[in-house]
Amino acid sequence: MNSIRLVSTDTGETEEFYVLDETKLGGKNYLLVTDQEEGDGMAMILRDDAEEDAEESLYAVVEDENELSAALLLFSDKLEEMGILIEE
Repeated sequence: MNSIRLVSTDTGETEEFYVLDETKLGGKNYLLVTDQEEGDGMAMILRDDAEEDAEESLYAVVEDENELSAALLLFSDKLEEMGILIEE
């Protein structure tokens, strides 16, 4: 499983997340990530807000309910395959 390190633009703190899946929606890249490599953990959907030609990604947690629902639909097969239950 691939991992990514995210640096908070507010605090400068680094966190590691594990990428479960990725997809594209409306021209934006989305990642389904978890904070645990194995076992129970918190999952999030991140959207890459960087310009298309940028060298680095700029991820934001998807919080808008409509956008989150659309992204979850795209990830639903992968979530089901992995036995992941989504709690809203």
